[in-house]
Amino acid sequence: MTIETLVAKYGLLAILLGAGVEGEAVVVTGGVLAHRGLVPLVPACICAAIGSFVVDQIWFAVGRRFQNHRLILRIRAKPAFARAIALLERRPTGFILAFRFIYGMRTVSPIAIGSSRVPLRTFLPLNAIAAAVWGPVFTLFGFYVGHALDPLIDRIAGKAKLIVLVVLVLIVFVGVIQLLRRLLHKRSSQADDSRP
Repeated sequence: MTIETLVAKYGLLAILLGAGVEGEAVVVTGGVLAHRGLVPLVPACICAAIGSFVVDQIWFAVGRRFQNHRLILRIRAKPAFARAIALLERRPTGFILAFRFIYGMRTVSPIAIGSSRVPLRTFLPLNAIAAAVWGPVFTLFGFYVGHALDPLIDRIAGKAKLIVLVVLVLIVFVGVIQLLRRLLHKRSSQADDSRP
């Protein structure tokens, strides 16, 4: 069985699981695979959204049900948790819709929201909307990165091309995330310095 056959057979399942467990890198890679014709684009977007939605619902339930468990207490001790709670208290609806897009907040936020007073009936539809946007955005990003990488990929021969493709996508994605993180950190520092 070739790598391409394996990807075609299990790629959507990998995107579904990876979207919830790892996040953006898997979804972007899924978009690149869709560009290469190894998985269909629309199902890749749907799998990314569903995987993200389901895992965040699970983390919300864990945060709600096991608030005093030592694992949750360790997570609550992290600075990102305090930041998530502060953002949630200021703008609950906006934060629930946006936390997936905030670097470093994706994993801790559903737990923080679950341990807050936000009811399930509020979180569930907002989580669904946010996942329905997040999945296609990152899948399409990968799809269009695939266009940019086509000349390079076409020069690579043999089975190694898929591995190189995935590595290149991850490198580009990590670079973009690091750049955005630096810009957001710089902007946040400037905002803190301008306060009296």
